[in-house]
Parts: sequence; C-alpha cells; structure tokens
Amino acid sequence: MNADPCSRNHGHGRRAGTGSLLCAECLGQVERALRALPGLHQESLHHVSPVSRRTNPTKVSGSARRDYLNTAVLDTRLNIVETLGSWSEIVVEQLEVPAPAHSVPQLARFLSRHLEWLAAQPPAADFADEIEGLVAELRGAIDPERGGLDALVRKCAMDDCDGTMRPSLNGGVTGGGSIECSAGHSWEMHEWLNLRRLMEQQRKGVTA
Repeated sequence: MNADPCSRNHGHGRRAGTGSLLCAECLGQVERALRALPGLHQESLHHVSPVSRRTNPTKVSGSARRDYLNTAVLDTRLNIVETLGSWSEIVVEQLEVPAPAHSVPQLARFLSRHLEWLAAQPPAADFADEIEGLVAELRGAIDPERGGLDALVRKCAMDDCDGTMRPSLNGGVTGGGSIECSAGHSWEMHEWLNLRRLMEQQRKGVTA
C-alpha cells in the first residue's frame, strides 16, 4: 500500500513515512531544528543589545549606545520558550509523561525524544512549520544586518522611575544575563516576560 503524501503539501510527490504524517526529509529538518534551537537561543542573548554586533572596535567603552535595548530579540526569545512549552504541554497531557523544565534546552530535548509521536499526530505539519519558523526567527534576530531595527533607548518600565534600562550580559544571579535600570531596578533572565508586559503596559499608557 502506498504511503500518503507528506502533510506539509510539498507538491512534488514526497511520501510520509510509515506511521508518520511527515516525509523523512521533513522529519530530519525538524530534528535538526530542535538540535539547533538551544545554541541559537543562547547566542541571541548577546544581541539583546545591538552594540555587540555593530560597535566599531575602536569605540570608547562606556558609550551611550550601551543604553540601547533590542526588543525584537527579546520578543523572539520569549516566543521560543512559549512555543516549545505549548507543544510540550500537548505531549505531557496526551502521553502522561513528566513535564520538562521550562528552559529551551530541556524543552527542545523533550520534543526531540517525542518527535516520532508528534509526527504521527494531526497537527504534525503545524508543529514542523512552527519549529522551523523558530529557527528562522532566531537567525533573523541575530543577523548583523538586522541588529538595530527595533533598538531604542528604553525608559525604565517601573512606574515613577526616570531611569534607563540596558542589557547586562554578565550579570544576574543565574549567570545568564539581566536587564538593569540606571536607578537600580533589575530583571533576571526568567523575569523578562514580566518585564515585557510592563513595557507594553507603559506603551499603552502613553498612547491612551
């Protein structure tokens, strides 16, 4: 019996593997994407501040450009965690297996372990598209040609604070970097989602 076409609708005759809705090539691409995500996610940390990719090597240290914050990279990093977490929740609920830690390396490893099961489920094409899309997002975010598109000087997200936020790649209790305010406020890596929400609330308050 002939296998069904790959559910990603390539249009050039690729057939899904046995017990799968994806062809072997798509399955391999998703597997490679999941392996690449942790490294790309870590690398993107160094692009939270565009100064890391656009600074003239002779530039004097302590320049005001350190006050720039690339929110496009921050948004991309948050989207990675949320998307991987969402797919992992499906696996946990359906297979009744322990949930992984909510970090990109652990989530990507968890999804890799259950890749064959995911490839056999009705949303297999959506899963493949989203995982490959995450890799494309990260690579775009760390592309030096795109580094400053959404980089702006950011006022502190805390109410009644006149400080300015800037990335601190070496700071933080966990050693994973933080965002610091010149007036003393600080957010660790795991708090960046809350920080982004504060920034959005601040923006809405200004435009209201």
